[in-house]
Parts: sequence; structure tokens; C-alpha cells
Amino acid sequence: MKILSAPMAGFTNYAYRELVRFFGGADIIETEMASARSFVELELRSREYPLRLWGVCGESDVVVQIWDNSPDTLSEFAIRLVNDFGVSGIDLNFGCPAKQIAGRSESGSYLLRFPDRIGDIVKSVVLVSGDIPVTAKIRLGCTADSINAIDVAQAIESAGASGITVHGRTAADMYRGNADWDAIAAIKPKLCRMPLYGNGDIKTVEDAISRLRNYPVDGIMIGRAAISKPWIFSQISAAIRNREIPPEPTDIELNRVIRLHYELLTKQLLPQSAVVQLRKHIFYYVAGKALSRQFRNIICQVNDPINFFNLIDNFLGKPENSDNFTKKFRTITT
Repeated sequence: MKILSAPMAGFTNYAYRELVRFFGGADIIETEMASARSFVELELRSREYPLRLWGVCGESDVVVQIWDNSPDTLSEFAIRLVNDFGVSGIDLNFGCPAKQIAGRSESGSYLLRFPDRIGDIVKSVVLVSGDIPVTAKIRLGCTADSINAIDVAQAIESAGASGITVHGRTAADMYRGNADWDAIAAIKPKLCRMPLYGNGDIKTVEDAISRLRNYPVDGIMIGRAAISKPWIFSQISAAIRNREIPPEPTDIELNRVIRLHYELLTKQLLPQSAVVQLRKHIFYYVAGKALSRQFRNIICQVNDPINFFNLIDNFLGKPENSDNFTKKFRTITT
């Protein structure tokens, strides 16, 4: 059973991926979704790479998720990812329901209308990727009246893909309602060899174990729940193996996690920019705590690192040298 860390625009950058790696438990870690067309056009103009690929070169066990509707453009991007970036895998996005992707660009979930076209895209990318596995992420269909995930999954498998992740909603659903895991499970008997990973509404360790035990999937993908708990993958991994489950961090330990996240961000960004990037993660880290709303309203206006961490210390408690949450956590998970 594999545990996958989902691609999430604006969140799964280098620092977040390294944080997930630090805590462990995730078998596959994906980047933010990168535009193949933007990569090709940017390189032609300036020989530069998109910011979403920062840190990918030399990064261990990273899968880059890419999108477009052109087999040629996606294949060109794939060749560069394999040869120049040394990626461990390429994931094709056929599930994004965002208007700028599925609407104006006729990519992402828009392509679910055309299983054969998706098959052609997958086949083209597989052919140029050599031994690097190519996977795909889809939704159940465009609308409730046009669910065709089985047809799409079979086209993807026939084209030579190494796996498929299915989010249990339609594109029209966006993130409303509940993910339909019965619909995800119905795909498995229709596949011959390709692993099936389920995605949607896994918020806790208990949710993850329930999905793995009750549905015929080969693994699960977790997205939004891991923004607030990047250690959830290690907790799930421990539960699968009947090992001691690492505890939730105390407030002071969470402060240490936030500081580690900041240190990772400063490898790419200037201090103030790192604070701005980290602020949106803080909203998730402190969700559910007393006075968290008031705290978020204050901290979202702060850019200076010293003032930022003073506020964090006042809210969560100031770590002392004797507090070593990271060491304790690693002892349990390794």
C-alpha cells in the first residue's frame, strides 16, 4: 500500500516537500502542477525555468505533475524533466477543475470528455520518458451525468501508464459534497495491471486506514489534510505497519515545526518573502486552536521575521533548547 502526497498549487513547493520528507511516511511526493506550455515558452525566451520547478534538480524521489492538452508540448517537457532534472516520475493532470485550466486552456478535467485523446497524450509521454514511470490523476468525470472514469482509466492503462489516482468527485463538484469512494472502487476490476490510488476526504489517520481496508485500492493520496499536518504520512505509515503512531505535536513543538518550515523556505526566498509564503501555512497549522481566528487576522499583516516569530512565540509558547520535537519524532519514525 502506497501513500502519496498530492500536488497542490501554492503549497507543495520545495520547502513543503522537504518538510514531508523530514517527517517521512510518504512513498511519493509530487510538485505543484507545472504548465508544459509555460516551460517551453519561458525557456525559448530566457532559458529560465518556472519557479514551480525550483529545487527539483537533485531532489530525491520527486514526481513532477504537468498539464497541457498537446501531446507534443507535454512530451517536450517530459524529455527535459527526465534528462535535465532527473525526476523520479511524471504525473499527468487530467483532473484540475479550475477555470483557467479546464476552461480557457481546455486542459485538466476538460480532457475527461475525450478518453481517446487522453490515451494519445499518455502514450506520447510514456514513449519519451524511458524507464521513468508516467502516471495520471483524474476525476470521476466532468459532471454527475457524464461519469466516465472507467473509460478514461482504461485508456490511460492501455497507453502504458504506471498508475492512476482518482479523486472521488466530478469536475463540477469542485470540492463540494463527499468523495465517492464506491465509484473509485468500481474502477479496480476494470484494470488489468495498473495500480489504482484513491483520493478525497482523507482527513485523519482513521480515514486513511478505513479507505485502505474497505476499498480495493493500491494506495491513497492525501492533499489538504497534510497542509496542516505534514507529519500525517508518517502516522498513517505507522498505523499500516501496526507500529507506535507518532503523537500530535504540542504547541511548542508545533512552533519548532514552523521554524523548520521557515528555514527551508529561506533556501529559496528572502526572509520577508519566506514569511509571506509561510503565513498561509500558519492558517492551517493553528486551525481549531483557541483564538486562532484572531491570531490569523493579526499575523497576516506581518512581514518582518522577528515580529512574525514573536507573535508565534506568544501564541504557541517559546521553544527552549531542551525542547527537541524533531529528534523525538525522528526516533519514533525511523
